Amino acid sequence: MESLIEMKNIKKVFPGVVALNNVSFDIKPGEVHVLLGENGAGKSTLMKILSGAYQPNEGNIIVGGRTYNSFSPKESLREGISIIYQELSVINELSITENIFIGKLAQKKFLGIPVIDSAFMRQRTAEILENIGLNKKPDTPVGYLSISEKQMVEIAKAVAFNAKIIIMDEPTSSLTNTEVAKLFDIIRNLQKKGCGIIYISHRLAELKEIGNRVTVLKDGSYVGTKNIGEVTVDELISMMVGRKIQERLNVNKSPLLTGGKKIFEVRNLTRKDKKVKDVSFYLREGEILGFSGLVGAGRSELMNAIYGAEPIKKGEVYIQGEKIQIRNTYDALKNGLALLTENRRETGILKNFSVKNNISIASYLKASKLGGLLGLVDGKFETEISENQKEALNIKCTSIEQNITKLSGGNQQKVILGKWIASKPRIIIFDEPTKGIDVGTKSEIYKLLRALIEQKIGVIVVSSELPELLSVCDRIIVFSEGKIKAEFDGQSATEEALVRAAASTSTEEERVNE
Repeated sequence: MESLIEMKNIKKVFPGVVALNNVSFDIKPGEVHVLLGENGAGKSTLMKILSGAYQPNEGNIIVGGRTYNSFSPKESLREGISIIYQELSVINELSITENIFIGKLAQKKFLGIPVIDSAFMRQRTAEILENIGLNKKPDTPVGYLSISEKQMVEIAKAVAFNAKIIIMDEPTSSLTNTEVAKLFDIIRNLQKKGCGIIYISHRLAELKEIGNRVTVLKDGSYVGTKNIGEVTVDELISMMVGRKIQERLNVNKSPLLTGGKKIFEVRNLTRKDKKVKDVSFYLREGEILGFSGLVGAGRSELMNAIYGAEPIKKGEVYIQGEKIQIRNTYDALKNGLALLTENRRETGILKNFSVKNNISIASYLKASKLGGLLGLVDGKFETEISENQKEALNIKCTSIEQNITKLSGGNQQKVILGKWIASKPRIIIFDEPTKGIDVGTKSEIYKLLRALIEQKIGVIVVSSELPELLSVCDRIIVFSEGKIKAEFDGQSATEEALVRAAASTSTEEERVNE
């Protein structure tokens, strides 16, 4: 059977990183082709090339008898390719109809003048909503919908224009079991019409139910393509993580702690939006606690809630046995909590400020009164702590007066670390601490993590890189669907075990080696 589209020998290079290396992929009419791999394997990069968001450095895309060396978003749309991202792109302020037709407004002629055909768009939206089983009126503002309903609107946008190929990136991450069953019905109907579905998911059980073929990527390279019915879950896991487990990094880990003092504890925490549900865990003195899980598992959502960046419905937080009240991020800072966020450029740095200002800001806020309203700037203090952190962390900059945006990603990360260390925290949460930085800087950060616990500072690490967690953590909690699914001590944890636990759809907690 002829393929709807073929991607041949695709290579994509970012500065210092080969994201895709000689990867080939195809999709046939009426099939669900699953794209599988760990976080960072290159799945999203490959799909962004197919959607026209990225241009490949090498390789070809063949569709409809035409061969493209590069693919623009306009060409991708013209060829009937639609992508549904995991991070929803709906606009809350617009109606369902407006979201579906945004950029593609239907028109009619009135007295020879083209005008918007609102009636047609509402009627077409009503038909689509009925077909996909979303019981909402076309004029309903999307902001009034639940997360799962917004996901259905994303699907409606793809269905509305008779896409030939639909890319679904973690489409069930925010859906209930009933909604998943409904989504699968929609997918099967699309298959009957000859539509090709590229399905990205880490939920291995559902892949066996909905997929026809599966292609596995690892570290930007092609591993293999199998018929779903001819491969077991264990074989898929082996293809994802590799038969040879990567060696652990040369980091001195603490001996296994079984009775150490609890210096940080979270009890029964639930976010108001239910992205985190009834989570309890603790951190012992002298250990690094890791959080593993797949994209969308809720790890960052948990850390943001703990730090007061997102509202919680219930839950308690204890530091050194003392219950603390965290209503906002300022409360967290005052109580000795620090959060190095996943998105460095958006929530980690102050882009218009110098290295010095970025390092000193947290210390000033912690020492200030009335939520930061009262506090004088001390230039000597700023310079002193900034120079100390620059030297201690080996921050490469022309001077501490240099704008932080002029630094490399790794040095920006060091500035953020310096900011929190200078604030003298009791607990530091690192969310993806080495994301987008070079190997040399990674090694420095790993050593720093161990040095922090030797200073009696509690360390929690959230990471999508399994070798990283296995290297630096003394205990690892696996997070999935907003809950804790498993727990391993650092000596017995393996990549296979972490992937298996993260991909599990069971709602039961599994405690291993507690």
